[in-house]
Amino acid sequence: MNIDKANVLRQSPLFELLSAAELDVLGELSRPHRYEPGTQVFAEGEVGASLFVLASGEVEVSRKAPSGAEKTIAVLGAPAAFGEMSLIDREQRSATVRARTECVALQLTAENFNTFRKHSRDGFTLVVVNIARLLSTRLRETNARLAERL
Repeated sequence: MNIDKANVLRQSPLFELLSAAELDVLGELSRPHRYEPGTQVFAEGEVGASLFVLASGEVEVSRKAPSGAEKTIAVLGAPAAFGEMSLIDREQRSATVRARTECVALQLTAENFNTFRKHSRDGFTLVVVNIARLLSTRLRETNARLAERL
């Protein structure tokens, strides 16, 4: 798969402040995956330790309702990142992600980030802060949706 991985990462808010050299390192560490529409990237409840950055296409994020039916909670397009919670805590995935369209996503594992941390502590810190910002934004959005139901 011929893809400029560093350029894909550069477009993501998680990596926007990294230097060209740092982006090259992360690009080399990342692994591209192509998904056909309807293909599952990962499932709610699976243990995960990686995040994905969309290079192209869209994914649908869903959760199981108490009835057991899956409910779409978000649709993400490139250059969105997803799976970051499991990268941080290495716990079970909180949602299922499926390709909504044909898409390409770069996967970065916890091991990749550990390697990156050894290469650039400052770059690693910037990424962690941006992941915290992303999580905070998503939590605020969730809180606002919950408040609408009250």
